[in-house]
Amino acid sequence: MNPVNDTYHSLLARHDAMRLRRRLLSPGQQGAEGAARSLRTGAPAPASQQPYDGAADQRVITEHLELVTPFEDLIAHLYEAMFAHWPYLRRLFPDSMEFQRKHLASIFWYLIENLHEPGEVAATFTRLGRDHRKLGVRPAHYRAFEAALCEALRRAAGPRWSEGMEQAWVRMLRFAVAAMVEGAEAALGEPPAWQATVTGHDLRRADLAVLHVRPHEPYPYRAGQFASVASPLLPQAWRQYSLACAPRPDGELEFHVKLTGRGGVSEALVAGTRTGDTLRLGPPGGTMTLDDNLADDLLLVAGDTGWAAVKALLQELAARRAARRTAPRSVHLFLGVRHPSALYDTESPAELRRRYPWLRVTQVTGEGPAPGEYGALADVVAGHGDWSTHLVYVSGPPPMAGPLVARLAAERVPAGRIRHDPLPDRA
Repeated sequence: MNPVNDTYHSLLARHDAMRLRRRLLSPGQQGAEGAARSLRTGAPAPASQQPYDGAADQRVITEHLELVTPFEDLIAHLYEAMFAHWPYLRRLFPDSMEFQRKHLASIFWYLIENLHEPGEVAATFTRLGRDHRKLGVRPAHYRAFEAALCEALRRAAGPRWSEGMEQAWVRMLRFAVAAMVEGAEAALGEPPAWQATVTGHDLRRADLAVLHVRPHEPYPYRAGQFASVASPLLPQAWRQYSLACAPRPDGELEFHVKLTGRGGVSEALVAGTRTGDTLRLGPPGGTMTLDDNLADDLLLVAGDTGWAAVKALLQELAARRAARRTAPRSVHLFLGVRHPSALYDTESPAELRRRYPWLRVTQVTGEGPAPGEYGALADVVAGHGDWSTHLVYVSGPPPMAGPLVARLAAERVPAGRIRHDPLPDRA
């Protein structure tokens, strides 16, 4: 972090601490204060309390979507306008805006495609608001974003743009923002971000490192979740990585990071990080977690560094069995790699079976002769039988996870029984 951002985040932390103290001392005043603040500032009521006809705005937006798509020009105009009118906001963003632009485009698509289900949208953006606390975002910044978006819409759409179209976009944005503010307020009792010291940096391949880090404060998470990670080498640039261990008594965490490009967070973590360095972690997220009462048979599918999340799930399953808690009758793991040399952290399938005698392991290799089975991971998994009664966990890069999830759905595995890492084109 640079000194300007350090000072800014320190001030925000002090402000949040004072607000939390007032809330704890006067819990009964919270609702009244929120209502009074809304009257004074015009701030939106919590999304959970707002009636919103998202389907009506969805129809208006999609009917004229060709005026502002593809979103590349719209987003370029948006950030140009925002940084021109409020130049101080530039420091809240990473130096390279490429990932940010792609992420915002996926957010717009998610909103437009799901606006007819405002409950789902509100839940998603409540989580997003909690996560955005790590960036130092405040309600005033959302108002600046709204003004810049309106300017960008008019510029991108040209003379065919109308007031009715703009108001549909504004209502959609305000609904999402209200949920984000609600999520941030609910998370006031936790840090916006956790500082963590790197206790181990093991370069398993030239392009892949296993990191062990120890947060300075307790970091509450569940096996199967992920965390956003930021390096001081790239202030304000964050990337999500699965936590590769179940919660441990000493609080240490493990991440598997593959180099995906030059100049990004992955390169900073693989090539530029050493033991003793300090990283920042955002709040945990993700729904690839085990149910408390788990009686269904499990299908686990891991590809490449997707092994990280599955490794954590196996550790939790082993702990449940040791404690004689409810556990699935059978667990089948498909371990997919392009080539046997790509196995960077896992024990061999035979060693995994010895460690976890209740686990069936099938190694799937995409290239060349190797132990186990050969072929596309989705084909091999589907060819092993009917998985419709199993609870399925899929973890791996989108080119692997996407086709596999689609194939399982085509094989009549209910969508509600498939849990997976985030896929492309979704927030």
